[in-house]
Amino acid sequence: MKRHRRTRHALLATLLLIPAIAAATWALLPPGRDKLSTVQVTRGDLENSVTALGTLQPRRYVDVGAQASGQIKKIHVDVGDAVEQGQLLVEIDPATQQAKLDASRFSVQNLQAQLQEQQAQNELAKQKYQRQQHLAAGGATREEDVQTARAELKATQARIDMFRAQIRQAQASLRSDEAELGYTRIYAPMAGTVVALDARAGQTLNAQQQTPLILRIAKLSPMTVWAEVSEADIGHVKPGMHAYFTTLSGGTRRWTSTVRQVLPVPPMPLDQTGQGGGSPNSSSKSGSGRVVLYTVLLDVDNGDNALMAQMTTQVFFVASRAHNVLTAPIAALDSLPGSDRQSARVVAANGQVQTRPVRTGISDRLRVEIREGLDEGEHLLIGPATGSGG
Repeated sequence: MKRHRRTRHALLATLLLIPAIAAATWALLPPGRDKLSTVQVTRGDLENSVTALGTLQPRRYVDVGAQASGQIKKIHVDVGDAVEQGQLLVEIDPATQQAKLDASRFSVQNLQAQLQEQQAQNELAKQKYQRQQHLAAGGATREEDVQTARAELKATQARIDMFRAQIRQAQASLRSDEAELGYTRIYAPMAGTVVALDARAGQTLNAQQQTPLILRIAKLSPMTVWAEVSEADIGHVKPGMHAYFTTLSGGTRRWTSTVRQVLPVPPMPLDQTGQGGGSPNSSSKSGSGRVVLYTVLLDVDNGDNALMAQMTTQVFFVASRAHNVLTAPIAALDSLPGSDRQSARVVAANGQVQTRPVRTGISDRLRVEIREGLDEGEHLLIGPATGSGG
């Protein structure tokens, strides 16, 4: 009976120890991978690019101004109109220019009449001089009279030369007045679209002080992106480099191009130069905290007129690309001391963590190309390791 009781007590003690043994055993086992913060090595496309903001402008445009002063009589076009080269755009009241032209014509006519009179006087003086020569040959006149006739002939010839010079001068003035009258009718210097109109019918223009701008004509294809690239990135942008850009109105559409030119000097702020900067907009700031931006130009066809002047663009200058390569988040890699390589902590299914050296390629600032050291589908630890190292 006592033996049976001791056996029952031993069995009961064993049953009570099972939970404690199980708990101790669970504590010794490594945690599973699902308890760790990990990311996976996957395949994908990478693009190493420099980003910048830009503004769209027509590649070719011309500002049409007035070379004649006066009141605008009529404007034949409006903003958005397509015009052909040589098309009449603006008429300025020609009254003043017409009056000047008439006065110049009358001046030429007057000088021509005086020239004819002087030519007649010259013919008469020539006859007198010839008569005096004949008389002098027969001794019938004085030498003084011969010299007087000769001097009168030379004087009339000199006056003829003077009037001819005055006529040439008056004719030059006449041509200038004819041109100024022609300036009252302004024609399109090239074919394109009227994109700006800065004058109104009835407005008085003064072309003596400066050339008044009336309108702008532009060809809307191709367009040029004036991209502003920061000082930190401009060294990565080169002429001929592939680029693409998007616009706010274009949705997911991309326009592709190549870099045409990198301007070597950043644009000056408008308050520091009389002519302004080379780019349409400049975000450079004065002072020690200014941001230095360099202008990069790239052209794009605009056959469907989806791009408009002054549109804001986000430009991507593509330095390199990789297609269907192994990638991992940059946050999952650490630099190896004394080496140009990096390391990654690979997490096994049972939670074991193994540190491996990794050779990387290009990066898009979020993910990096894995060239050696990792396999597709492996899990990488982000943050401090909680499992045992391998």
